[in-house]
Amino acid sequence: MNESFRLGRVAGVPVGAHWSVLVVLGLIAFGLSAGRLPQVAPGASPALYLGVGVVTALVFLACLLAHEVSHAVLAQRNGVGVRGITLWLFGGVAQLRGDPATPGADARIAGVGPLVSLVLGGLFLVLSGAVVAAGGSGVAVAALGWLGVINLVLAVFNLIPAAPLDGGRLLRAGIWRVTGDRRRAAVSAPRAGRALGLVLIVLGLAQVVLAQGFGGLWIALIGWFVVAAARAEEEAAGRDETLAGIQVGQVMTADPVTVAPDLTVEDFVEEHLLHGRHASFPLRDAAGGFAGLVTLNRVREVPAGERAATRLAAIACRPAEVPVAAADEDLADLLPRMQGCADGRAVVLDASRRVLGIVAPSDISRLTHRAELR
Repeated sequence: MNESFRLGRVAGVPVGAHWSVLVVLGLIAFGLSAGRLPQVAPGASPALYLGVGVVTALVFLACLLAHEVSHAVLAQRNGVGVRGITLWLFGGVAQLRGDPATPGADARIAGVGPLVSLVLGGLFLVLSGAVVAAGGSGVAVAALGWLGVINLVLAVFNLIPAAPLDGGRLLRAGIWRVTGDRRRAAVSAPRAGRALGLVLIVLGLAQVVLAQGFGGLWIALIGWFVVAAARAEEEAAGRDETLAGIQVGQVMTADPVTVAPDLTVEDFVEEHLLHGRHASFPLRDAAGGFAGLVTLNRVREVPAGERAATRLAAIACRPAEVPVAAADEDLADLLPRMQGCADGRAVVLDASRRVLGIVAPSDISRLTHRAELR
C-alpha cells in the first residue's frame, strides 16, 4: 500500500499515510460522537461529543503508529533496514528491507507490536479507572475506556497465527526454528492467513444475510484484505524459492551505458534515450564511481522547455536512494530492496563502487518465466 502523503519521520523512519486513513478517522470520530459516547455518558453537548470523538480518533491513530514504530525500531536493532511506515485503512505496515537473519529475530520483531498494543490498552484502562476515582467527566471515562478496549482487541487480533498478521510472523518464526527451513515457514504462514481470511469473509456475509446488521460487511472486507495480503506473501515466498541459489551477477544486464552527471537532459535524450533500448542509466563521477541513477520516468517529469538548462544530477536518484548489490549476492536477498526512487531497479557495483550492471524487473520476470518452463 503506497502512501498518499508524508507525515514526517519517527525514530529516523519515514512515516506516511494512505488517503484511506482519513476515512477511518472520520468513521471512528462519527461512531464515537454520534453513538457510543452519548450512550455511555449521556447529558453532554453535541459539540463536546464531537470534539472528544475527533481527539479519540487521533489518539487511536497514534496508537497504530506506536505499534508499527515498535516493529521498525526492533527490526533496526536486529540488523534489518526499514524503508518506511505507511498507515492506511486497516492499520499500518512497517516496510522492511530484507528478512531477519534468525528465527529469534523474526519472532522479536513480530511480537513487539502486539506487546505495545497490549501495554497501551492496559494503560488507557488504568487511566479510565483513575478518572472515575477522581470524579472526572463521564465522556472522558468512556473515551479512555474505548481506547483501552480497542488496543487490547488490536493486540489479540494481531496474535492470530496467520500471515499477514503479527501472529503469522510468529508462526513463521516457530516453523523456521523447528524445521530449520525458512522458505517452508514463509509458505506455511500465508496459507494459514488465507484460511483465516476466508473464514472472516464467510462470517461477515452470513451476518449480513441473517439480517444482523451491516457490521458484517466490515468483517468481510477485513477478510478480503487478509486473503489478498496472504496470497501476495505466498507468491513472494514461492518466487524466492524459485530464485534460491541464483546470484545477482547471473541476472544483471552487464556493462550498462553510464553518463556524466553534468550532461543536460536535452543532450541525454538526443544522445542516449532516442537511440538506445535502455530505460535507466547510471551516472558516473570523475573517478568513474557510481553517482546516481537516471530513469525514463524521471526524465519525463522535466518539462520540454527546461531540458536544455537541467542537468542530470538535478533529477537523478541519489546513490543512497538506489538499491545496490554485489555480483555474488543472492538475488532473493536483493529483491525486497528493489523499490522506491529507482523504479524497481538495482545497480550492481564492484568493491571500488564502479558499475558492473543493472538488475531490472524485466530481468526478474524473464528468469521466473524460464524457471516455470523448466
